[in-house]
Amino acid sequence: MTQAYIIEIDSRTAGIVARNERAFRFFSSDRAFDRLEGREFASARDAERAAKALLRERRDPAGKSHCPSTY
Repeated sequence: MTQAYIIEIDSRTAGIVARNERAFRFFSSDRAFDRLEGREFASARDAERAAKALLRERRDPAGKSHCPSTY
């Protein structure tokens, strides 16, 4: 039986992961997550974490904080 899970990030469907004999393979359903296409993860949760990290990176590519600094 195939195990497959939908990965949603901030109400966006990032893609699905489907279990093969070795790992969970990611299939993108949103261009924002195409960099993960075909990657294999140890778990569906690991794929979700990678999708969240990718979305954070796209929103803030320089790694800058959007919160003002306090002195």
